[in-house]
Amino acid sequence: MKETKHIHISDFDYKLPEERIAKYPVAVRDQSKLLIYNHGELSNHLFTSLPDFLPEGSLMVFNNTKVIQARLHFRKETGALIEIFCLEPHFPNDYQLIFEQRHSCQWLCLVGNRKKWKDGILLRTIQIGTNKVTLRAEDKSSANMSDVIEFSWDGPELTFAEILDAVGELPIPPYLNRKTEESDKQTYQTVYSKIEGSVAAPTAGLHFTERVLEAIDRKNIERDEITLHVGAGTFKPVKSVEIENHEMHAEYIFVPRTSVERLLCHGGHCIAVGTTSVRTLESLYYIGLKLIQNPDSSEEQLSIEQWMPYDLPDSLKNVSTMDALQAILEYLKRNQLKALHTSTKIIIAPGYHYHIVERMVTNFHMPKSTLLLLVSAFIGEDWREVYDYALNNDFRFLSYGDSSLLIP
Repeated sequence: MKETKHIHISDFDYKLPEERIAKYPVAVRDQSKLLIYNHGELSNHLFTSLPDFLPEGSLMVFNNTKVIQARLHFRKETGALIEIFCLEPHFPNDYQLIFEQRHSCQWLCLVGNRKKWKDGILLRTIQIGTNKVTLRAEDKSSANMSDVIEFSWDGPELTFAEILDAVGELPIPPYLNRKTEESDKQTYQTVYSKIEGSVAAPTAGLHFTERVLEAIDRKNIERDEITLHVGAGTFKPVKSVEIENHEMHAEYIFVPRTSVERLLCHGGHCIAVGTTSVRTLESLYYIGLKLIQNPDSSEEQLSIEQWMPYDLPDSLKNVSTMDALQAILEYLKRNQLKALHTSTKIIIAPGYHYHIVERMVTNFHMPKSTLLLLVSAFIGEDWREVYDYALNNDFRFLSYGDSSLLIP
């Protein structure tokens, strides 16, 4: 564990030319390139070839989160433009409930041009259908780098989801260095996105089309969906010399009971689509360990802290994946719950032992990022060969870039 905490992030750097960052997706999603890493062998394909490299009868898990139009802009009477970036629900502290609110709600937010908004209520008049609505924003409190912002609006027939749909802006990644365009509303969502809450897309899923999903079905590969709402922390660079001093942000996860049952039917193993699915799935193992320790834990107590995988007591180090998943299933049945709701801060870095994920579909990530650490933990030092191959073979990088299938 000490070795993992003392990893130097500078060891996970590589030169990424600006022109290799994909500013836009390819015209047809599944015509992106696919790099296959298969037990050390590298090859170059189209994404439509993905099902050819997946074992028949296996389980594939997708993150069905949907990106919300989380950026709201207000202009003060002085002319100053204030941007409010909704990060996560504050009150009510539940994604589904907060989107259903019809008068007011509170979000934990980042505020742009903060020095120009010291007090007072921001107002914005918006047109929704035939109705003119006044949207108000009031700063209730500040904590660290974020603020609790209360939004309120007249027009009690309107939900906050409708407010965001009308005036919010989709938060595309800052490294694209461009403004959000109308096309992003479609291209920056997966075709299977359902559950609103993310401020960034689970980008490995952006390559999938209905024809690729149908080809997966024809191989009798079972498809399952879980939810991790991606937070703004996904863009947070590692600024500390050693990763021990990098703080992971909590991310909300939702795992149906049927997903746990499917994992058990497949021996506790699966193919994960994207690093968000990986973090959710691997967190399940540690949630199971918590329940083995304390079967009566609350959902809040089941939240996974950043370093838990590396700080396990000896009594839990040899618990099998199946036993951990069975503990979750028994907990859900005992409490008559259809799904597990909690959060995770898990950091996956070299020294981590994977328990559930056997194959991974993922894009090419930023230098010196926690996502690159996660990939390195999966395939070891070969990550350098993978990235060198991608750079030398005209692969496109980051959110709108190409993808890989990693088979360690």
